[in-house]
Amino acid sequence: MNQRKMKAVLFDLDGTLLDRDESVRAFVGDQYIRLERHFKGVSKAKYVERFIKLDNHGYTWKDIVYQQLVKEFGYETITWEELLEDYLEEFSTHCVPFPGLIELMVELKKRNKKIGIISNGYGEFQLRNIQALGLEQWMDCILISETEDVR
Repeated sequence: MNQRKMKAVLFDLDGTLLDRDESVRAFVGDQYIRLERHFKGVSKAKYVERFIKLDNHGYTWKDIVYQQLVKEFGYETITWEELLEDYLEEFSTHCVPFPGLIELMVELKKRNKKIGIISNGYGEFQLRNIQALGLEQWMDCILISETEDVR
């Protein structure tokens, strides 16, 4: 029997290497604390819960999420654009890997496997998340939809 040897492993980022649900929860909770002065009358729990529902596991881009939050909660001292900018700048500082992530990369390299990531999203944003997880050094190939101009 002719068996081919696996030479490479390709991963998605969100929900595969990056625990997106935990990362989002950590980020949104921190965003509330940092910007709480703008969120008068809205509890942290309500802000986090509503963000997560609107986000729809990442299927709704954050400009829409923040526009809806500003509208629903009647924020007057911060704009949706400022909230979005904060998200783009700060999210990567809250990236949570799945357990055993680096150990997996070490094992794959020990076995001489090529490793790559294929991810939808904005190039710079996703690359910062990859770097925050300490993954860039392990990758032979990183393909991000915006950078590759394909979805």
